Amino acid sequence: MIHILLVDDQSLIRQGLKALLELETDLQVVGEAENGQTAIQLIETLQATSRLPDVVLMDVRMPVMDGVAATREITKRFAGTKILVLTTFDDDEYVAAALRHGAMGYLLKDTPSEELAAAIRAIHKGYTQLAPGLVEKIIAKVPTASPVPPPGLDDLTPREQDVLQLIAKGASNREIAQSLYISEGTVKNHVTNILTRLNLRDRTQAAIFAHSFLPQSDDFK
Repeated sequence: MIHILLVDDQSLIRQGLKALLELETDLQVVGEAENGQTAIQLIETLQATSRLPDVVLMDVRMPVMDGVAATREITKRFAGTKILVLTTFDDDEYVAAALRHGAMGYLLKDTPSEELAAAIRAIHKGYTQLAPGLVEKIIAKVPTASPVPPPGLDDLTPREQDVLQLIAKGASNREIAQSLYISEGTVKNHVTNILTRLNLRDRTQAAIFAHSFLPQSDDFK
């Protein structure tokens, strides 16, 4: 069971999210908070009862303490809790600040419920989740990389380079599998190998790496 804390200053949003998420048999909402400060206090209380939330769905703009500040505090103090920002704002600065302070994902509130549930499961496993188009925004802000390829690039197989290029386009494992006519399990193995060989933390870093050091192909749509 994945325990979830909802943090949003609008009670109607929290109620709607709770109703949708609890339709999933493996997801349980263990608390709600109207701002970041209240969220931190609630996590402290839940920790004392051994019900530390696994994933926090965090809004950005809230009174008292906003989502970015709360993300910084929670990731610093509660190592077992992961943050998935869920907001109506896709502003570049919010995205960068949230990820810089430890958020594992950034989705918009119009994300379909089944995709949100899947993102929560992925975040819980340690994967990064970003709304479509956000990877490109992040990459656009990255300074031009050195022309010297880093160690590990030459160790990638042609198939791993194909997978890396599709990651850079924001493709999911399922979409990569369909594009390359391989199984999702094989894609997962390739992604693990890519991250290990290039010493990267997650798919976001992999996408930035690909845009910096791999020639971009139009073969994959």
